[in-house]
Amino acid sequence: MSSKMKFVRSLMKTAALANVPKHIDHYSKFSPSPLSMKQFLDFGSTNACERTSFVFLRQELPVRLSNIMKEINLLPDRLLATPSVHLVQSWYIQSLMEILEFLDKNPDDQSVLETFVEVLEDIRNRHNEVVPTMAQGIIEYKDAFGQHDTVTDHNIQYFLDRFYTSRISIRMLINQHTLVFNGNINPAHPNTIGCIDSKCDVTEVARDAYESAKLLCEQYYLGAPELELRQMNANDIRESIHISYIPSHLYHMLFELFKNAMRATIETHEASRTLPPIKVMVALGGEDLSIKMSDRGGGVPFRKTERLFSYMYSTAPRPSIGDRHRAPLAGFGYGLPISRLYARYFQGDLQLYSMEGYGTDAVIQLKALSTDSVERLPVFNKTALRHYKLSLEADDWCVPSKEPLDLAIYRAAK
Repeated sequence: MSSKMKFVRSLMKTAALANVPKHIDHYSKFSPSPLSMKQFLDFGSTNACERTSFVFLRQELPVRLSNIMKEINLLPDRLLATPSVHLVQSWYIQSLMEILEFLDKNPDDQSVLETFVEVLEDIRNRHNEVVPTMAQGIIEYKDAFGQHDTVTDHNIQYFLDRFYTSRISIRMLINQHTLVFNGNINPAHPNTIGCIDSKCDVTEVARDAYESAKLLCEQYYLGAPELELRQMNANDIRESIHISYIPSHLYHMLFELFKNAMRATIETHEASRTLPPIKVMVALGGEDLSIKMSDRGGGVPFRKTERLFSYMYSTAPRPSIGDRHRAPLAGFGYGLPISRLYARYFQGDLQLYSMEGYGTDAVIQLKALSTDSVERLPVFNKTALRHYKLSLEADDWCVPSKEPLDLAIYRAAK
């Protein structure tokens, strides 16, 4: 390429970058369009039209990207200034610019559709390290500025829940398009459409997650608790339990819960000759699919339960970015909060019920019907904006004092 051409391209890129804030402002005015599991399945199986998907995604992806990019800018300035968060921002800007280039492309041109798939795959690969990189940004922020206030913690927690949910949804759209239209069919899973298995065998995924966690546990502790797995299909007791779901999402949640349950069980019973098993119950009803995992790992105090879902209170050892040999998300303490986002993404939930001194029950709730499994997506609006402007007001409940109350002083004050 001649120096003149390079100069022209550089000018064009600079001009495009200058217009990014305008594009973000424009697309953030639109709300994302949530899709149901049934819509994903119907489109992929009966109406799989690459042109239609292309036209939808070149509009929907900028909307989802822009909505969350508006919220990134509401983070504390000192957090935005960290190298890691700045890097994540640059990835999002580049991805947005690449998708916007297709706005004026002809959807009937096959070469355009093929190029679009390649760009989507590049975007997906570019964003592979978003979670650990953003986590590194939080570490850089905490190391540089030490203690921070409750309001800041609330704002960052609120943002990261929405940011990571947005990321899950964007990857979902990209995966569905690239997998459905690459022409490959997995003979081992004939009911899979894109990344969704229309007949996902829940107990099979649970056993796979257990075996992976067991292998990891045995490497560190030279042993692992056994699994007791039961299921109850209230709709037909003779049938095994299948739902339309993304096996990788379910596996991620269960693998994280198994890891935590195994570690707690072994560390609580390290002096015992035998380990109590981890018990899993899978129940399918008319509306809900529920998975309860029970361990006897000693539990955690009630006051610490919600802290397990916090991005700001992780006490886990810090890994290095790009360590390919680590377990997924290990070291950042993000396993549980991200798992809960996966559950909530299609209107489910993940809750912990702990009995300190005994053990913990973890319950995953999912929608049994594909029509009820609808994406839960963050939208940037005035309500969201108010969360970032939250100020710390005086509590309207008494705060327990650790010091005994001097009744004489109290009566004098009254």
